[in-house]
Amino acid sequence: MKNNIRVERAIHGISQQQLADSVGVSRQTINAIEKGRFVPSTVLAMKIARYFNKNVEMVFALEEGD
Repeated sequence: MKNNIRVERAIHGISQQQLADSVGVSRQTINAIEKGRFVPSTVLAMKIARYFNKNVEMVFALEEGD
């Protein structure tokens, strides 16, 4: 699964820590999601998308083979 979290953070000028605090996870979790090492739960994906005021599909996308 790919994502646009890093891009959205840059647009909004926030750090991984700020996003993590806002959605209730660790900075390491945000880092792992951004790097594609961790697939977030549906609830976490929705919280992240809501934080950026985007639909989930605008932040996360399935890759071929997912």
